[in-house]
Amino acid sequence: MEAWQPDQEQLRQLVGYLRDSLSGHNQNAQKHASMMLSQAKSSPDITNYLTYILCSLPTSLNLSPENSHLARSSAAISLKNIIKTKYRAIPSGNLAYIRTSLLSCLEDSNSQIRNFTGNVITELVKQGGVLGWPEIFPALLSLAGNDAGNVPTQTQEGSMSALSKVCEDSKKSLDRDYQGHRPLDVILPRLLQLTASPLPKVRALALESINIFIPQKPRALLLLIDPLLSRLFQLAHDSSDDVRRYVCRSFVQLVDVQPAKILPHMEGLVSYMVSQQRNTDDPDLALDAAEFWLSIGEHKNLCSSLGPYLPTIIPCLLESMVYGDDDIARLEGDADDANEEDKTENIKPQFAKSKGARTANNGSSTKKDTNGVTGSASLDDGLDEGEIEDYDEPEGANPEDEWNLRKCSAAALDVLATFFHQPVFDITLPYLKDNLNHPDWPNREAAVLAIGAVADGCMEVVSPHLPELIPYLISLLQDSEPVVRQITCWALGRYSQWAAYLPDERAKASYFEPMMDGILKKMLDRNKAVQEAAASAFSRLEETAKKELTPYCKPIIQQFVRCFESYKDRNMFILYDCVQTLAEHVGPALAEPELNRLLVPALVTRWENVSDQSQELFPLLECLSYVATAMGESFAQIADPIFSRCIRIIHQNLQEYLLASSNEAMDSPDKDFLVVSLDLLSSTIQALPSAMSNELVAQSRPRMFDLLRFCMEDPSNDVRQSSYALLGDCAVYVFPQLQPELPALMPILIQQLDLDAMPDEEAESAFSVINNACWSCGEISLQQKHGMAPYVEQLYERLFNIISNPGVPPSVNENAAIALGRLGLHCSEGLALHLAEFATLFLQSIQLVDDTDEKGQAFLGLNRTIVNNPQGMESCLLDYFKATAAFKNFREDDLKKSFQQVLLGYKTLIPNFGGFIGQLSAKDQQKLHNTYNV
Repeated sequence: MEAWQPDQEQLRQLVGYLRDSLSGHNQNAQKHASMMLSQAKSSPDITNYLTYILCSLPTSLNLSPENSHLARSSAAISLKNIIKTKYRAIPSGNLAYIRTSLLSCLEDSNSQIRNFTGNVITELVKQGGVLGWPEIFPALLSLAGNDAGNVPTQTQEGSMSALSKVCEDSKKSLDRDYQGHRPLDVILPRLLQLTASPLPKVRALALESINIFIPQKPRALLLLIDPLLSRLFQLAHDSSDDVRRYVCRSFVQLVDVQPAKILPHMEGLVSYMVSQQRNTDDPDLALDAAEFWLSIGEHKNLCSSLGPYLPTIIPCLLESMVYGDDDIARLEGDADDANEEDKTENIKPQFAKSKGARTANNGSSTKKDTNGVTGSASLDDGLDEGEIEDYDEPEGANPEDEWNLRKCSAAALDVLATFFHQPVFDITLPYLKDNLNHPDWPNREAAVLAIGAVADGCMEVVSPHLPELIPYLISLLQDSEPVVRQITCWALGRYSQWAAYLPDERAKASYFEPMMDGILKKMLDRNKAVQEAAASAFSRLEETAKKELTPYCKPIIQQFVRCFESYKDRNMFILYDCVQTLAEHVGPALAEPELNRLLVPALVTRWENVSDQSQELFPLLECLSYVATAMGESFAQIADPIFSRCIRIIHQNLQEYLLASSNEAMDSPDKDFLVVSLDLLSSTIQALPSAMSNELVAQSRPRMFDLLRFCMEDPSNDVRQSSYALLGDCAVYVFPQLQPELPALMPILIQQLDLDAMPDEEAESAFSVINNACWSCGEISLQQKHGMAPYVEQLYERLFNIISNPGVPPSVNENAAIALGRLGLHCSEGLALHLAEFATLFLQSIQLVDDTDEKGQAFLGLNRTIVNNPQGMESCLLDYFKATAAFKNFREDDLKKSFQQVLLGYKTLIPNFGGFIGQLSAKDQQKLHNTYNV
């Protein structure tokens, strides 16, 4: 068959467009080229042309080397994108042409062209599957390993690079069974052989490829563990920094996968990792070595084995916590920049955080701890030194926001201090004495970082030193270097719990109040980074001190208001967190008129100045949700405009989503706007008097329940989680408004409870949705009463499937059981038919739930169901009696009477009731006798 050949004129035009599309010299030509390339994609042979240009661009076109490279690079990018988006539309002949042509590009002298070619090969395998191009794997392995003996160096490296990319993108499919064969069974042994290549780049990439598969624990890898370990020890002293970096990464991953294999080599590994961490020429290598300590810290047996080596490890960590020369030059004498506007690229993107899943304990929500974290997370999650939260940094972002050797070392010190306690502090103490008063600020700063790092793990042994240490740290808040003031805020926040709960009021006045005052004042430091660190530290202090802050609310809020007046955009986000954390922990204290007059105008001013499209709405709305809950009725003064705006934001977002769904050119709106608006509606409904909440819902335009119906079916789990929380809150607080809407909403709720419709890959967030759906179902049953009869059979089927599924998280299981019990309050006849099937599971699910009102209501529903079918309890009657004896919190007389009614009923049904109940423990028998007189 004759090889495909391009039309020369079309080829010339296409090469010109490709060249111009990547050229920055002429924007008009670039725009025209992009338009023409878009039209060219409709040609059936476009992939052949692109492949030809990438792999066989003729010299007859007389292109300069630069233009030739631009055209080939653009062809590779376009080819990859077409394969990614339209693979199934590419004719089989064209696919064959692409495959036969690409390998030759791996021989190209230009490394970028080899890399682009690897990207195209990777996309082909990803879209076509392993069986779509099975020949590529032996071909790449052969080229990378120089099997022919005459493969050029660049081809070996290019082939290994391509293979590494394929492994990364197709790691799961390479470990699947294909008619009794798994590709990894062949690939992994060959990769291990390639780690012995004479070429450093091939060795490094081969080891990187092996590392890709370690977390999956494939059978092929487990069979190679011993040879792999042997090879790693050989490569440990490789001349290439890249190879040694991947050696460190291998050991870090093997700690999780095969810790028993690591333990016998701990002495040598400690020595090796310390030596690599001290490699000042390659900070990436040093960081990968430092990660080893964090990985070890997650395994108790391995971590305990580090004890004898702490005198070696801890000094290395402390050394690594000092800023390097480049950082010192960058940071020294940071400007007083508090009055400068933030650059857009320096403002971190914000993401809505749900207020949490409703629980079986009074339907309350639990706020995720974002500042008072402990253990390795305290330094390992990007929240240290006043940072808001970690995310992928854009190019040109602040280096201080990046994970680095210094932070990793501090996190490792934290982990080891938490495990070993005093031995770590004893080794650290001489360093602190030598450096806390050091004339060079980098040493002072590192010493303060070390103090903060050991706070959680060494609190008991540090405490005797704190009466001397805390005043010194407070004095460092006035240090001339902003970086020192910054880290001092963070360190003081780590010791706030000690200061907040001092038993002596005089001691509190000596330590806690100056600590709180010092951090508050630094929230208005002349340097924005210090402001941010202080705000983060104060949020941590709020988390630990909780209600201890109540007497200090006025000066705290006064300072917050000053911050609202002066903060630029970036620090405004962390200020919202400070306000909401205070609201969460001092609660109704914020409703005091004087505090109300201080805080509300500041929030309203910001609320009025933030547009509906601003990401600042996420933290602002979340903050207002907590403020509304704390202020209660006092929130009424600003509730109407806030409620109306949330309705408007939800309506606008849903409209934009519908338009984007039918128009590919439109970007889909950010669903986080829905999440925070739904959460604030919930908080407002809860906070206000019932009459006002009902009025707000009734007057909402568009109608709130019309919008809620759409949100309950939104593709986003986060949106649905907040939607079902709002649905349940409406049942509790505005049921007269909800009741007419139930015929439209109940079928959606029932469908949400279907476990079979839940995608496996979204299990965690999907269970949070189901959790809130179960909770809202129970709240609706409580209010709708006998009106739930039409839904009993469908709800029973869904709820039974949840409590009978062992893969369901306990909290969801508990909420489902409570919903089932509440359904029985007024629909016991319908549930009685199924009692024998669900009774045992119900008792198991509800066993560990506290004796809350919800649990009491669920048991009352169960008791009414038992009265309708007492024989249904035959298989678990003793368990029921045990649960009855264990229940203590009788807030309703009906519950106690219902237990007594059921017990007396069984007493008449069971011939030898005394003998039957004698199977219970003496303690349970006594409780039943004392409480129910049986």
